[in-house]
Amino acid sequence: MDRLCQTGGMTEDVAQLSYEQAREELAVAVRTLEAGATTLEESMALWERGEALAARCQEWLDGARQRLAAVRDAQQDGEHDPAAGGPDTAGATGEAGASER
Repeated sequence: MDRLCQTGGMTEDVAQLSYEQAREELAVAVRTLEAGATTLEESMALWERGEALAARCQEWLDGARQRLAAVRDAQQDGEHDPAAGGPDTAGATGEAGASER
């Protein structure tokens, strides 16, 4: 079995992987290492590949976290803008309900 082909080559191509691809390949590398059926050289290559894959996954997660924070910040900015229909609108509905009692 060609281990280099199985792990997709060296770390240069890791930057091209989606999160799901990197995560799946990392899981395969971990299972292979845990099985212990590789030579020391193959194990070292898998370990290095796994480190690069884990870093790629972290890049994707960090990017997603930043995007979510930007959306959350934009929504919070909109809540303080009366033209955006923020909390003032909810307060007006509550007051109308109270006066109907």
